[in-house]
Amino acid sequence: MSGPVKLRHLIGGARVTGAGAQWRSVNPARPEETVGVGRLADAAQVTAGIDAAAAAAGDWAARPIAERAAILRGAAAILRGNAEAWGAELAAEEGKTRAEGVAEFARAAAVLDYHAGEDGRDAGEVHHSPRVGERIEVLHRPLGVVGLITPFNFPVAIPAWKAAPALVHGNTVVLKPSPLAALPALRLAEALERAGLPPGVLNLVLAEPPDTDPLLADPRVAAVSFTGSTAVGRSIAAACAARGVPVQAELGGKNPAVVLGDADLDLAAAQVLAGAFDSAGQKCTATSRVAVVREVAEEFIRQLVAGADARVLGDPLAEGVDLGPLIGADARSRALSGVRAAVDAGAWLLTGGEGAAPADCPDGWFLEPTVLRVPDAANPAWVEELFAPVLAVLVVDGAEAAFAAADAGELGLSAAVFTDSATAMGRAVELLDTGVLHLNSATTGADPHVPFGGAGASGYGPREQGRAAREFFTRPVTVYLAGGRR
Repeated sequence: MSGPVKLRHLIGGARVTGAGAQWRSVNPARPEETVGVGRLADAAQVTAGIDAAAAAAGDWAARPIAERAAILRGAAAILRGNAEAWGAELAAEEGKTRAEGVAEFARAAAVLDYHAGEDGRDAGEVHHSPRVGERIEVLHRPLGVVGLITPFNFPVAIPAWKAAPALVHGNTVVLKPSPLAALPALRLAEALERAGLPPGVLNLVLAEPPDTDPLLADPRVAAVSFTGSTAVGRSIAAACAARGVPVQAELGGKNPAVVLGDADLDLAAAQVLAGAFDSAGQKCTATSRVAVVREVAEEFIRQLVAGADARVLGDPLAEGVDLGPLIGADARSRALSGVRAAVDAGAWLLTGGEGAAPADCPDGWFLEPTVLRVPDAANPAWVEELFAPVLAVLVVDGAEAAFAAADAGELGLSAAVFTDSATAMGRAVELLDTGVLHLNSATTGADPHVPFGGAGASGYGPREQGRAAREFFTRPVTVYLAGGRR
């Protein structure tokens, strides 16, 4: 990077300097290095974004879906063409490795392409009528202006998977990404603009509460889609419920893996390690706990510890590095406090647990990949989300005990079960209260053509992705069509 990127908000097609607090985004591997700089938006500018979206809504909704889809496809091509440069920029700001940053831009492009495909799918349904000479159609109409609030950890993929279905179905958008990693969302907006998105259809404002309140309170905002913590998601849902506005919220995760006695241990260990430590564990679907049956526990734990120790920490832009820093000093402090609390409650620290930074980034916010063995399912490391490269292991007696331990706590986003037994797979489907279940693969990952979301405190409202996205970003209109007299 040649120097810090100047932050400007996108409102009504214009690049606007913020009127709020000074903003500085830093490289979490080298906190002294500024990646982006500017001023946050204030409440008046957030409202201006809503004004622009409302003004553009009618024309955008009236355009043929093929025209809207073509813009998404054009933006996808631009994302792919810039994935190397923009992926490196993402790595410098958010802390993913370069390969992960490049892959995230490719993933965002795939999401845009999938939702662009709505131009070739059904526009609704036709139903039989009990009356002669009549048919019943169910059509899907855009909501109008929608607010999208996205987190730091997938700073281009999550904005893409919210914005793409919203836009293709004819809505206009006010996007509020996390200021911790804002540049990838700015690149997404740039790609859409270059692909021909009209002014005001997508507005991007970086702001913090209470300046974000208009997104929840303005009567012109017809729906809000949020990804983030359970506590914040519930507060957003409560604020929107007060005025009858639908909310789609993907919230926290404490995602378990279950390893049974007939599992392929090499596969299980590799998948659990990837699920736990890729992206420094900063994924809502990260594997953060694993219940392993006693007869294979010793060998499985040995492989986990060896795999964790083999992970190379360092500058995420450097070759050979596979674990970057956490997003900030507070995130690392919370994770270290969580590890200490687990040990104080009886857990054994098998490896890691230190905040020591590598030699090439001595001031970076790194945390060693950490494996804890916990004594029971009440240990804090088993039930509390740390959002860090920390994995809790619990040894249990039998499959039923493993499933019970995996279901402990109120979060139910994703789970994985490793077994060759069809019976055990069936039991997992029956017993685990989770939104996503992986059989013999890691808890991480989401494809754009299938629904995504969690059970319990991990989700609120309709699912994201797939055709479920249409159900949230449109309202059905039931039309009774009968022949009239001439």
